[in-house]
Amino acid sequence: MDGIIKLESELEEGTMVYINLKLKNELKIVIADDHQMFIDGVRSLLKKETRLKFVHEALNGEDALSYIRKNEVDLVVTDISMPGMTGTELTKLIKQEFPDIKVLVLTMFNDPAIINDILQSEAEGYILKNTGKQELLSAINKIMDDGTYYSNEVMSLMLAHNRKKTAIAEAKEELTVRELEILKLVCEEFTTAGIAEKLFISPRTVETHRKNILEKTRSKTIVGLIKYAFENNLMA
Repeated sequence: MDGIIKLESELEEGTMVYINLKLKNELKIVIADDHQMFIDGVRSLLKKETRLKFVHEALNGEDALSYIRKNEVDLVVTDISMPGMTGTELTKLIKQEFPDIKVLVLTMFNDPAIINDILQSEAEGYILKNTGKQELLSAINKIMDDGTYYSNEVMSLMLAHNRKKTAIAEAKEELTVRELEILKLVCEEFTTAGIAEKLFISPRTVETHRKNILEKTRSKTIVGLIKYAFENNLMA
């Protein structure tokens, strides 16, 4: 493997991490997290990796951005939740002002909406705080080699979320005009008898429609139907 060396690190026996020699010998890293204990933990975890130089620690996004604007930085490792400027906002500003600086999000947040925001901000990586040293090093290595690194867990969350969105969209298209009428009345707390009277149909027909709506929206209860209606703006 020309241009590749084995990185000696505190990993399980038989595990190896490889670092690309084509990368810069020293990487200037800013880490932003509102928990000093976590920052100390990351530094301790990577203390033997001499090519990784932590040039600044920031407990909030504003401090990180202020340092970046005045100093040379190769990589920013940031959390999402911080007082004041969030990690998402920090990422967007970094990419607007300094597109060559790489961003790795290291967080406990596994919300698909947040992950999608980070993707839209064009951050190079997103991994969760339950990751191990090997994956963290792999992420840094790949990102600094002009690649991207979104962990398998993160990508699985996004795929599941997208499948759910697709299923909801398909179900919405399947609802008939009558079913949409009944769904809205259900959300307005009409009883079966009340819906039947309002729409001039039999209670049995209402029950049949409700059963079909539950199946199409993949809901199990009336509460689930109400949640579905609000999430899909069907109450107007």
